[in-house]
Amino acid sequence: MQRLLERLTDASGVYFDGTLIDSVRSPYQHIEVFDTPALGKLMRIDGANMVSEADEFFYHEALVHPAAIAHAGPKRVLIVGGGDGGSAKEVLKDAGVASCVLAELDEAVVDVARAHFQRVHHGVFSNPRLHLRIGDGMAFVRETTDRFDLIYLDLTDPIGPAEALYAAPFFADCRSALADGGALVLHIGSPFSHPQRVRQTLATLRTLYRIVTPYFVHIPVYGATWGFAVASGTLSLALDRDAIEARLAARGIGGRRFYNGAMHAAMMAIPPYVAELT
Repeated sequence: MQRLLERLTDASGVYFDGTLIDSVRSPYQHIEVFDTPALGKLMRIDGANMVSEADEFFYHEALVHPAAIAHAGPKRVLIVGGGDGGSAKEVLKDAGVASCVLAELDEAVVDVARAHFQRVHHGVFSNPRLHLRIGDGMAFVRETTDRFDLIYLDLTDPIGPAEALYAAPFFADCRSALADGGALVLHIGSPFSHPQRVRQTLATLRTLYRIVTPYFVHIPVYGATWGFAVASGTLSLALDRDAIEARLAARGIGGRRFYNGAMHAAMMAIPPYVAELT
């Protein structure tokens, strides 16, 4: 059994013990799967924790549902990244979504997810409403003539090649690919461990979108409170608990272990140390 350390900063991090059960080197990255006592199967990419069986619902439900439930009725959805299938699974719980495009750069991530992470994706790759596009997500967004009600960026951290996906030109391309009333959703890092990343990402989004709403959730596999943001010209996340519960029921969005009307409000509550960044 190995001790799997992931650094949050140069002086802090999180670890889990695990046994290696698969290792794949794609043209883009090194993908590993570990069996861990704490998290079940854990996917790591280039030594960073990506997704685990035991806690995936924290991240995927928090990423997907706040914006989706605030929207009057999303029909067309785009996910950039997200090759483990967890975000697509949550999107397609809404029976009203007609089409979800999953634009994943690395087909090996999808192959590893199919082989090892059924508990994360629940067979979503076989859903006829899911359209898998293997290739450069930046190019897809720039070149598509489709317009999406929601665009989710389910990406690795903004390091190396992924850094361009957190920059103003790509955020502007996403805005152009949104339908009227649509929204862009992404994760923005830890406000405690990555305060400058959180501050800069929100500031960049606000140069392009009229309404930018950050919210925060503890993600066990990341070992930290993690930030998300919804950016839109019109979409507000200010819904009351009863309205959220009514929409969840009307849209048949069940099988949730984290998100509900009460948690929607809780995620939006910003403590003073985070407000300083927003």
